[in-house]
Amino acid sequence: MSKVIRLVQRSIFVTLTFLAMAPACLAQDKVRIVPPDGDGAKYWSRWRGPSGQGLVKDGPFVDTWSNTDNVIWNTKVPGRGNSSPIIWGKQLFLTTAYEGGKKRSILCFDIADGKQLWETFAPEAKPEGAYGKNGHASGTATTDGERVYAYFGNAGLFCVDMNGKQVWHTSFGLSKPLHGMTCSPLLHKNHVIVFQEGGNPSGFVVALDKKNGAQVWKTPRKETVSWGSPIAITVGDKDQIIVSSQQRVYAYDADDGKLVWSCSGNEVEVIPTPVVGHEMLFCCSGRVGPTLAIKPMGAAGDVTKTHVQWSVKQGSPFVPSPLLYGEYLYMVNDMASVIMCYDAKTGKLFWKERCGDAAREGFSSSPIGVNNKVFFTNDKGETYVIANGPEFKLLGVNHLKERTLATPALLDGRWYWRTETQLLCIGKKS
Repeated sequence: MSKVIRLVQRSIFVTLTFLAMAPACLAQDKVRIVPPDGDGAKYWSRWRGPSGQGLVKDGPFVDTWSNTDNVIWNTKVPGRGNSSPIIWGKQLFLTTAYEGGKKRSILCFDIADGKQLWETFAPEAKPEGAYGKNGHASGTATTDGERVYAYFGNAGLFCVDMNGKQVWHTSFGLSKPLHGMTCSPLLHKNHVIVFQEGGNPSGFVVALDKKNGAQVWKTPRKETVSWGSPIAITVGDKDQIIVSSQQRVYAYDADDGKLVWSCSGNEVEVIPTPVVGHEMLFCCSGRVGPTLAIKPMGAAGDVTKTHVQWSVKQGSPFVPSPLLYGEYLYMVNDMASVIMCYDAKTGKLFWKERCGDAAREGFSSSPIGVNNKVFFTNDKGETYVIANGPEFKLLGVNHLKERTLATPALLDGRWYWRTETQLLCIGKKS
């Protein structure tokens, strides 16, 4: 009888423990980033990787390197661009531009040795003006393993197959955005989504059929200044497209493009891509502007006064996106080279430390989180390796010794870095 009682007691204990934990687990699942479809989670198929947030599954990734140490191969990259690498299978894709944006292309490399496999040019168009640091190939491409999609501003949205053959091309007309375009296209189910700000024609967010480029929906926007990229989140049982831009954050219904909610609080200039976790959406804006933690659950209409969980008035990154790693939200004030760590749930500042020389617009690459370490890379190619946690612990500094604006791709224990002139594969040599 005592054995039966002990089994019953153990069963009750396990059940009560699960019930106690379940609300927290379920609550975190109510608001989440939409993962890539199919095999996309196996590869680095989009801006900021399969997580869409710069988080990488732990693995045999080295945390020390230089322009010679732990370099498996390196190869020259033609043209000029700041877009990040994406990878599917054994193919790595980049975008690049020539002649001040008159010509723009998708490049494909073999990840085994860095050999360039092919290059396909998008139809030419009059290039939009661009800030010197931006250029005409800053948006990162995306792929579903069947096609590669790249957005080139005035040259439109360009789609090729995995062998580089053009599948379709859609032009949105000529525009005159301040400082150029940087939007990375987003794949969501059967749609490819981009948003464009300002100039003529007016701004918009649009969803196209990924197979043929046909317009599925298009929502006009009045904003004139933004260089961000959209993300897709699931809120309850509905998907929303999030656009963080000039002065406001917007959520659109992923099925039809209708506005669901918006929240003010951003500054005029917005580049960072939002991150998601703890039932919140974390949005940064401005040159050392505010950071907003917004709760999308139940949001409708203007939620500025009802759904902002916490906010920080100053210190936001201007260019790099934030990183949410477990309980901690990391950002870099790239106008002063100061890295900060916050409690993601409350906005409490744990620490802030200068990394490298104070420099205006000194960081462009967005941080990476892997193996319980956070990697911040400045424009000089210096990567600061920091322990994940509420206390600042600098573990080391790596030097590529070349201008580095792009965010790396990580896959199967290897880092893939794009610098100003080359592509490097970094990892343990076999």
